[in-house]
Amino acid sequence: IPVVTNEKETSWNFSWTTDFPLFEYSEEENRYMAMHHPFTSPMLEDMHLLDEQPGKVRSKAYDLILNGNELGGGSIRIHERAVQQRMFRALGISDAQAQEKFGFLLEALTYGAPPHGGIAFGLDRLCTLMGGYTSIRDVIAFPKTKTAESLMDGSPGAVDDAQLKELHIGLSAEAKAAKAAMQAKK
Repeated sequence: IPVVTNEKETSWNFSWTTDFPLFEYSEEENRYMAMHHPFTSPMLEDMHLLDEQPGKVRSKAYDLILNGNELGGGSIRIHERAVQQRMFRALGISDAQAQEKFGFLLEALTYGAPPHGGIAFGLDRLCTLMGGYTSIRDVIAFPKTKTAESLMDGSPGAVDDAQLKELHIGLSAEAKAAKAAMQAKK
């Protein structure tokens, strides 16, 4: 697709990247980890590899690329309880742990879920490319400093003790010190 950007013609080359590995092996943890997340569906033709050769299983995940830049990505989710249980086992999550952490999901999958998926696009990345910029900092609507502070509205703001108590949130000593420092700045 030819376009004019910053008074020069350029071409936009789109592509879809697929066939991502479902897992990556962690030497540190000595186990397979989900490459995207533990709810990404494996390719149907790779299901026979899931239990014995998880490193060879491809995922139903995809990225949209424009001129070498990722614009967005997503995946088809697991929609069958048996497949989700096999995925957890391949990740080293026991049936008991899976039930404790994800019992609600496993139960919901017994009632039947349609095949489903999602995708998310980075509008800031697209604006960067369309405008001919090199950094999303040049186009981002609400930029933050390197310390994650917003110069437009002063966020993040301090959270008072009543709010923390209401939400049953406790602060570590380090967080309490940071909170005190933030309050002292204002």
